Amino acid sequence: MVIYFSGTGNSKYITDRIAGGLQEKLLSMDERIKSGNTGSVKTGENLIVVVPTYAWRIPRVVSDWIGQTEFVGAKNVWYVMSCGSGIGGADIYNRKLSEKKGIKHMGTAQIIMPENYIAMFNAPDVEKAKKIVVAAGPAIAKAVLAIKHGEHLPERKYGLGGRMESGLVNSVFYPVFVKAKAFHTDQTCTGCGKCVKVCPLNNVTMKDKKPVWGSHCTHCMACICHCPAEAIEYGRKSVGKPRYCFENLGIEEKGTLLKDQ
Repeated sequence: MVIYFSGTGNSKYITDRIAGGLQEKLLSMDERIKSGNTGSVKTGENLIVVVPTYAWRIPRVVSDWIGQTEFVGAKNVWYVMSCGSGIGGADIYNRKLSEKKGIKHMGTAQIIMPENYIAMFNAPDVEKAKKIVVAAGPAIAKAVLAIKHGEHLPERKYGLGGRMESGLVNSVFYPVFVKAKAFHTDQTCTGCGKCVKVCPLNNVTMKDKKPVWGSHCTHCMACICHCPAEAIEYGRKSVGKPRYCFENLGIEEKGTLLKDQ
């Protein structure tokens, strides 16, 4: 089984490619986390976890959910991480999480995808984003091939810098940067509620037909990037920046989604 978490669609695309290549079912962690469902999941022997990279590690909301969830039948686990530039020493922590779950760790694959963290960086325009996605194809194919043959993913070299990024920098990132108070809407907001629907942590609610952000944010950028009116800003940091949603690239790949019963 392939389980995934995705804010703006990069990891969902990778998931669809992997699930299609392996003929595996897939499960949305977004939906499970949003509904507070930590019930057991029947995965079969092979578990593939596809997630974005937040400060050189898997998102904390994902590691927390995995830690609380029982994966029935899982014997081997592969991690596949989408990122804008690199995953640092993320595999160190993925291995620890695998060991905690009692599942054999089969390594971590790094897939470079278009940048979406517009609270800090610039997202590419559509044409550049398409080129980045195309360039990611061979890396995704290699991961699929390794998983198909039950092989370990190639071990990545990350050195002291990677350890620092995934360790000290990650620990500082959440308390210093991951806050929702800077999100706000401008006068073009239509009150459609799309931001409420796409937030995996139920951190966005509607008040007087306008979205209001709470204190439980993971900075997935789903709300700001999915807004059809581009009416959401993150302080001044997002002003004038292109929004990024994979679905707007016009690239499609279907997997078999396992709905929660």
